[in-house]
Amino acid sequence: IQADGTDGDCVTFVLHDEDHTLGNSLRYMVMKNPDVEFCGYCITHPSESKINFRIQTRGALPAVEPFRKGLNDLMGVCQHVLNTFETSMKEFRAQK
Repeated sequence: IQADGTDGDCVTFVLHDEDHTLGNSLRYMVMKNPDVEFCGYCITHPSESKINFRIQTRGALPAVEPFRKGLNDLMGVCQHVLNTFETSMKEFRAQK
């Protein structure tokens, strides 16, 4: 959902069936981008399973780009953690 009165550099995304696990991790990844001026999220209500995720860029690029890059970077980090875990488990089982 795009925020009113902007031309794409300030957007609020509604992520359904998500909580702090994705919100905080994604916020960290998006804030690593130097073109992002603000990034934050809030849980709308404890009984609702959705978050509002807001990104504001410095105007050089649309907010959807750092959002997409943040998701891709987070998937890469998660894949690295999974690969490292699986490798360690194989090594551990091989020692027994």
